[in-house]
Amino acid sequence: MNLNNAQRSAVLAAQTVGKLMRVHLHAEKRANSVTQHDIKLELDVRSQHLIEKSLRSSFPKVAVLGEEGVAGDPNAEYRWVVDPIDGTVNFAYTIPHACVSIALQRRAAGPGPSVYEDGYETVVGVVYDPFCDEMWTAVLGGAARLNGKVIKVSRRRRLNEAIVSIGFAKTKQSLEATLPYFVKLVHRVRKVRIMGAAALALTYVATGRFDAYIERGIRIWDIAAGGLILECAGGEFWRKAVDANHTYRMISSNGLLRKTLAVPS
Repeated sequence: MNLNNAQRSAVLAAQTVGKLMRVHLHAEKRANSVTQHDIKLELDVRSQHLIEKSLRSSFPKVAVLGEEGVAGDPNAEYRWVVDPIDGTVNFAYTIPHACVSIALQRRAAGPGPSVYEDGYETVVGVVYDPFCDEMWTAVLGGAARLNGKVIKVSRRRRLNEAIVSIGFAKTKQSLEATLPYFVKLVHRVRKVRIMGAAALALTYVATGRFDAYIERGIRIWDIAAGGLILECAGGEFWRKAVDANHTYRMISSNGLLRKTLAVPS
């Protein structure tokens, strides 16, 4: 597969959904489900269908593994990993901090630091923030870019100078495990930020805006694209599967702060 062509297709699909997000930011939104810590919108489903249609018109044999369902065989040689609206709660509350995340993964030849537990590695990553019109892109082995310009992670080594993003997952177990760490961390860093869009947090680390981002219980479609972009920008993207449903613990950083973060197991 030509990865540059795949990246162009992912960019076009992300821009298509981005336009839809801009149009509907202040419109009334229909929720398909609501829980204490999450909202699923009808527009999530519609957006994923648009992405599937766009991507499969160019790559009809490539499966789609997405937050809103699966199309094709997700265990095929190649698969798209899609979060049509990352930061749905923000978007539902008309907070313009949400994005489209599209990754292309392929089955790896063997184990390696970039290979996920189910044997796939990300080879293309695209994250689009339609409200700031910022498009992050990366192809495995190449540079990470923001709107076409090469980006690099920060060089900050001191935790007391760092801005660290932290996410709170939806489960009670994850919340209870993260809160004590948050209380300790907030006294050690310059600022903690809780922004509510995982893919954007990863790209912010890749761009040097944040120095690290930590979360328990994050799903693969939230991190697949942003993780590759971060690695291509010179950062460190560590994750470990916590169950069989594509859920991970994750620590991402500029590569200089990992030991000082003291993240609990």
